[in-house]
Amino acid sequence: MHPFELGAFFFGGVEMDDAGAGPPAPTDRRVTNEQVWKATTDYISSAMEAERLGYDSFWTTEHHFQYEGYEVIPNGIQISTWIAARTERLRLGTMFNVVPQWNPLRLAEDFATLHNLSGGRGILGVGRGTVPREVLHLNDKGVSIGSHDNPEKAADDDRNRRVFEESMEIIRRALTQERFSFSGEFFQIPVPGIPDRGSTVQDLTLVPRPLYPFEIWQAVTSPPTLEYVPRVGHGAVFWNQHHSFIKRFWDTYGERYAEAHGVELEPHEKRMLVLAVRIEDTYEKAVETATPGHDEFWKFLGPYGWSRGYMGADGKPAKPGLIPTLEESIENKTIIIGTPEDVAEGIAFYRDLLGLRYLTIFPHLIGDPYKKADEQMARFIEEVVPLV
Repeated sequence: MHPFELGAFFFGGVEMDDAGAGPPAPTDRRVTNEQVWKATTDYISSAMEAERLGYDSFWTTEHHFQYEGYEVIPNGIQISTWIAARTERLRLGTMFNVVPQWNPLRLAEDFATLHNLSGGRGILGVGRGTVPREVLHLNDKGVSIGSHDNPEKAADDDRNRRVFEESMEIIRRALTQERFSFSGEFFQIPVPGIPDRGSTVQDLTLVPRPLYPFEIWQAVTSPPTLEYVPRVGHGAVFWNQHHSFIKRFWDTYGERYAEAHGVELEPHEKRMLVLAVRIEDTYEKAVETATPGHDEFWKFLGPYGWSRGYMGADGKPAKPGLIPTLEESIENKTIIIGTPEDVAEGIAFYRDLLGLRYLTIFPHLIGDPYKKADEQMARFIEEVVPLV
């Protein structure tokens, strides 16, 4: 037994032999369909390895149209259903189902099907999205997503948030109520005036609904989301923020949850930390092997504003568009690298800071072979966890 509810999270990208801070630019990458499918099958194999190693959960992604090869799994629920058929114990979630890209009723149906087929091993992970290219082509409401390179980011982000929150209210009602309806700014359920056998439809029933209890976890990266998530009772997932910002958000979540529900949570409850890791026999080797994948990650995601949770020189959040070096990531403690002893020390820091129990590692840096990620999962659970 280990002291954590331990998960592994993979982006599901293709292997790259030229990952790093330099060329090619992300927009110049073009992977083949064969590379995409090899990554998909390797991804499934890594999930099975996670179960063999004793991980509690495995987290997939949902992304679309990424010819660059960074994230090539378009449907985390579908791929998790396939994984569930090949595993017995592993819990399966998506970081994250991008809710504004879905009809909320279809998302609820698909999740309920996964959850029931897996015997209650599904986890509903939800988020608002990253890439306008994806969101705009997969919804009928003109919903985009605010990002650093989007000039209309404020208006887009506000509209996205309103659609997301309505969608989640529909999803929660659909999954938990035998009959439900909803009337909001974007959705009317059922659509008014539908004739049905001599009357009109007044409510809907989701078929199927979950047969087992289920959890909803949501990415928390901004103050408005930090206000929303505890109020509706979702678990909070924290990643890629300076450790002091994580601590502030972590504690604020507990305070807001108590205000909304009248219940004082234990420090670890309903909060999860995601950390990138790299374990080698020496610290120098860890720096060497982590640098290409780390730098490719930020070359890809920095322009979308993902580093806004890093600390700037003034002690405040970094300016949008920062592309951090590995040294900056180590300083912010968004990645823990080194020998097993070094990594255990980094994990113990967060355990003591947060009362951490729900920990998910990110062992597959962009471009890495999947065998490397499998090795990292093994070294973490076999060599690091016993030291914490």
